[in-house]
Amino acid sequence: MSIPNKKEPRQGLSLAVVTGITGEILITVGVLIALFLLWYLVWNDAIQSRSQSESAQSLSQQWIEPTPYEPKLTNEEPPVTDSGAEGNVFALMYIPRFGADYVRSIAEGVDVETVLNSKKLGVGRYLESNQLGELGNFALAAHRNTWGASFGDIGELRLGDRIYVEVPEGWYSYQFRNLEYVWETELDVLNPFPKMSGPASSSRIITLTSCHPKFSQYERIIAYGVYEGWYPRAGGAPKEISDLAQGEN
Repeated sequence: MSIPNKKEPRQGLSLAVVTGITGEILITVGVLIALFLLWYLVWNDAIQSRSQSESAQSLSQQWIEPTPYEPKLTNEEPPVTDSGAEGNVFALMYIPRFGADYVRSIAEGVDVETVLNSKKLGVGRYLESNQLGELGNFALAAHRNTWGASFGDIGELRLGDRIYVEVPEGWYSYQFRNLEYVWETELDVLNPFPKMSGPASSSRIITLTSCHPKFSQYERIIAYGVYEGWYPRAGGAPKEISDLAQGEN
């Protein structure tokens, strides 16, 4: 008669315990990673978006003047706005298609750390593009996801949608025309007349750029708009954004 080995069940139990603990640890780590990704891609975007919007609205309130509300789109020459040093906020952007409360500050430059990933900024002007109000191409960049996703809905723009840019003197008005998808190396979208070389443009164009597809940097999505006129501050903000721009909401 053989003597049973009493250690074997104990070894088996020990292995089961270790396996069970390891499994629990892996599950816990997986849950933590999932929660972090959820926070980073959803909740963090919402917080950053609200922070950028509130910062822009605060600046808009500083420019308000107590004037009769008679907004009028004029064909007069708009002012040319000096954007200042890199990181300086020089204008505000309103895009009604992106939501009734959408407003963002526009800063000089597209540096990732100081502008595009900023809690208060998020939209920047390419240094090589034309100044706001000049003939040529006023080109901007912003994230499509994360860090407030200031251009998160760029693909939802429709023909005729307005893009307004506010400065202390009033509001520039642009109409969206079309979207284009290009490789990240196609920098000619920043030319005075996008995609074309040659003499300076005789038109005023606004170009919005962001990454495509979402969550990648392989391509760029480009939105073009053409200048349609100028709203002097004395007449008040364009009706489409009056509540947000005049602080009445």
